[in-house]
Formats: sequence, structure tokens, C-alpha cells
Amino acid sequence: MSDEVGQAFEHLWTPYRMAYIRGEGKPTGTHDCPFCVIPTMDDEDGLVVARGTTVFAVLNLYPYNAGHLMVVPYRHVPDYTDLSADEVAELGLFTQTAMRVVREVAGAHGFNIGMNQGAVAGAGIADHLHQHAVPRWGGDTNFMPVVGLTRVLPQVLRETRALLAEAWEQHLAERPGREG
Repeated sequence: MSDEVGQAFEHLWTPYRMAYIRGEGKPTGTHDCPFCVIPTMDDEDGLVVARGTTVFAVLNLYPYNAGHLMVVPYRHVPDYTDLSADEVAELGLFTQTAMRVVREVAGAHGFNIGMNQGAVAGAGIADHLHQHAVPRWGGDTNFMPVVGLTRVLPQVLRETRALLAEAWEQHLAERPGREG
């Protein structure tokens, strides 16, 4: 690329992502698995939105979009087929609640819901199953990710966590006898 072209671009720096890109700090077992450590933290520090009996909902530290949640079993298992029937049921209930809460708080138009099973399928932390709930809005893919390879998030994660956690509690209160 010529210097003239290189100088025409603005630069947005996100140096915190370099550790993620390089794969630094990838867990080597349950002792350093972030999904095993997060439940031992308080909700704000761990970015935990809600805790259930067998799973918890947590904001993604490296979100694709604002409000990007993950539903994670407490048990350190790598594959969906390793989950018990109770874990599958609560994972589904938490996914539904995540969608309702993000629609209410952020007006999401749709969602990408899914799990990457195994490193070859793109799982960043392949040893601990987690399901993504990524909110989407009409036109949310603009020039920033397409041309600038950068995502613009309008809110810091702690503020997003607080809003979602409050709305999650309201959903629990409105549905007596239902947990999650």
C-alpha cells in the first residue's frame, strides 16, 4: 500500500483485543478457565447478568454487538451432548430470557443464537461449552466492521450489565414460579 493510501485512513486503536487475537491467556484447565472463574466473582466484576441453578448469563468481554450475552453451564464440559437434561432445559430458558431482556432494554430486532463446538468450529474457549446470544438491528453492519474492521459499542460493559440484570430481575418477578 502506498503511503498516500495509508495516510488516508483514520486509525481506531483497540489494543485490549490483541491478547484475544494472539490467544494469550487461553485456559489450560478448570483452574484458569474464565467460565469456571467468573461464577466465583461478584456479578459486576464478572459481568454476570443472572445466575441460575445450572447455568449463568454473562456479557461477552469481546462482544460482537452491544448486549452480546453468553449462557454458560457451571459445569466445565466441552460439548452440548455432555449436558444433563436439567442443564439443557435451563440453558434454553436462559436463552429465551436473554432475548426478551435484550429486546426490552436495547430494542434488538433479531438475534444470532449459537454455539461453536470445538476449536475447529471457532470456539474461543473450546473446553467449556457456552451459547452466544448476539443481538442484531437492521443496518447494524455498517462501514466500521466492513471497512474499518472495528466494532463500535455505544456503552461500556458495566452499564450494559446493570441494565440487563435489572430487566432480568423484573422478568423473574413478573413470572412467579419460574426461575432463570
